[in-house]
Amino acid sequence: MLKKLFGKKNDQNTEEVLVSPLNGKILELSEVPDPVFSQKMMGDGLAIEPSEGKVVSPVEAEIVQLFPTKHAVGLKTDSGLEVLIHIGLETVSMEGEGFEGHVEVGDKVKQGDELITFDMDLVKEKAKSTITPVILTNGDDVVESQEVLNTGEATKGETELLKVNLK
Repeated sequence: MLKKLFGKKNDQNTEEVLVSPLNGKILELSEVPDPVFSQKMMGDGLAIEPSEGKVVSPVEAEIVQLFPTKHAVGLKTDSGLEVLIHIGLETVSMEGEGFEGHVEVGDKVKQGDELITFDMDLVKEKAKSTITPVILTNGDDVVESQEVLNTGEATKGETELLKVNLK
């Protein structure tokens, strides 16, 4: 009981390393042309300008949300970190056209497992941008510190993006 009040459980990770969920160029959130993301209203993180339409899991986690339009997915790690991957900007208006989900809420995924595929050309045509924010949505509650590990080009499932130290 005292551990619940005063400390971490011994079996929890205190560090999470997120790999890139997409192939593409790593961007700072400040470079995302949408104030909801660039001003970190939903949380801190980074973004990827994708070079192909395949999204994989950046961490070992449980799928806690898959939007009906398949343009975004929420994951939660065993240590409690929540990650949102939002494919493109203003893609919700596409109403799922061009997006295919490969997971369901409640699924357990490993780093690199395929989550969503999407039609890049269709997103370029119908949405504001293909830039895909990767957001730590509960960072204020669980993140003690985070460090960006790479810049430039990222390879999905391989390139380490963020190291997150948890409270």
